[in-house]
Amino acid sequence: MTIGSHQPLTGLASSAYGDVGPAAKAYFDYVNAHGGVHGRKIDYKYLDDAYNPVRTVSVVRKLVEQDKVFAIFNGLGTPTHTKVVDYLNSRKVPDLLVASGCVCWDDPKKLPYTFGFITDYVREGKILGAYIKKTFPGKRIAYFTQDDQVGRDGINGLDKEISAASIVSRQVYQPGNLDITPQITAIDQASADVIVMFGIPQYAAQLRKEQLKLGNKAQLVLSTSASDPGTLVRLLQGASADQSATSLIQGIVTDGALPQPADARNPWIRLFTKILNEHAPSLSLTTSTVLSMSSAYIFVQALQAAGPDPTRQSLVTAMERGGFTWPGYTPLGFSKTSHAGGTGTRIGTITGTTLKYQGPPMTTDDGNGPVEPYEAPPTTPSANGIPEAPSATARGGGHRGEYGTVRNQRAPS
Repeated sequence: MTIGSHQPLTGLASSAYGDVGPAAKAYFDYVNAHGGVHGRKIDYKYLDDAYNPVRTVSVVRKLVEQDKVFAIFNGLGTPTHTKVVDYLNSRKVPDLLVASGCVCWDDPKKLPYTFGFITDYVREGKILGAYIKKTFPGKRIAYFTQDDQVGRDGINGLDKEISAASIVSRQVYQPGNLDITPQITAIDQASADVIVMFGIPQYAAQLRKEQLKLGNKAQLVLSTSASDPGTLVRLLQGASADQSATSLIQGIVTDGALPQPADARNPWIRLFTKILNEHAPSLSLTTSTVLSMSSAYIFVQALQAAGPDPTRQSLVTAMERGGFTWPGYTPLGFSKTSHAGGTGTRIGTITGTTLKYQGPPMTTDDGNGPVEPYEAPPTTPSANGIPEAPSATARGGGHRGEYGTVRNQRAPS
């Protein structure tokens, strides 16, 4: 079975996301080494689009029309994938677990073959906004966002929680233009106490560099898409003659939906480390590779549920049936009426080169519902790392306390 994807193997986003495709392939290689899914091997072809929407169109058309892929899996990027989503649905190609938090993927009527994956930016904005409102009362807030759906969705969520009177500056940047001096100067002149950003790591690093130039001390709050600590350290090397790159990211507030790569006690991290060591030893375990392998784990469950002779429709039906086990701290939202992925995140601060979580996971909707704690314990992977169909694993897997299985129960939906 051949599946395909578009990934930024070169270009602006490659330093943050270049390992996403290879990490998923490592998981599929692991599954293939254990007999595949219903005896079928997964042939995963991911092509380089350099995070360029024009190139995305050409590589996806090649995958569909020449390589005859059964499905597109984990296509990365909001500005890129929005250029091919209508095409994939018109061709009735399953478009699963898009690597983007755009709320636009959750549209079963218009886009019946498309399913999101990571917590959408509206929900994430609400959760970050609720934290900012509680933690920085009376402070002056500035927005710095990517000028596309990433930023617009993030602002939508933030504005549901943060009062308009608190916002002293709203600045956007164009992907591809690294000169953000005018925007950060405007934020500095507005005397913002907190800068909240939705975007990608390259611009988070540029933001931090501009703060250094201006002597700006505002607290940074970054979306999870912008805040991988290892990537930020690489991008900030040499930014200051007086401080190390690692010291420049200390105390940044961000959020995440998954266990951190440094958490060696976590059973998912142990599994993914083992798989990379066996099938892609040149890759490092990062937040991006953990996210990628998590999506591959879900995809295998969907294939299991689609049956020994899967069709594109049976794969879509399996996705809508939901009940998947995954490493995330909150449930996935898949159903016939929702093609959303993650339903929440967890707030933390960057400490050293990892994200240290604070408090419980938080969950919400993409409307006006409350932001509230999600207290059910997380899940463990299957014993051999190869999941069965959700119906065969009680649709939720073995829930656990602190790394010990407690009991099986269906995950809330």
